[in-house]
Amino acid sequence: MARGIEIREAHFPGKAPIDTYGNGGFRFADMSHRGSLLCVPSGIHGWDVTAPEEMSIAAFERVLDQADEIEVLLVGTGLDMVILPKPLREALRAKKIVADPMNTGAAVRTYNILLGEERAVAAALIAV
Repeated sequence: MARGIEIREAHFPGKAPIDTYGNGGFRFADMSHRGSLLCVPSGIHGWDVTAPEEMSIAAFERVLDQADEIEVLLVGTGLDMVILPKPLREALRAKKIVADPMNTGAAVRTYNILLGEERAVAAALIAV
């Protein structure tokens, strides 16, 4: 019996460098993803945040849950660098995560370098 299209949460179960970004998405691990990404130790996940104003503690729940495996969180805030909201900065600091906001392009490049150095890095990347 034929089934309809099944829509699942976007998830790549591993770490991979980001090959390209732009046009509203990213390419990595011979795949492409339209929209924002959250790259954490459990893998690369689709992320519902589309603008810096949407960055809340709830949006970073997956990062906070995996804090024991993360030292540095790179936050790609879109085309321009935006300071993270104070409650979010405090929540990350309480989990001993150093958050570094920057534009998405710089975050992708820095993520790839730190990933290549096998550092405990995560990235929250708003699509541009």
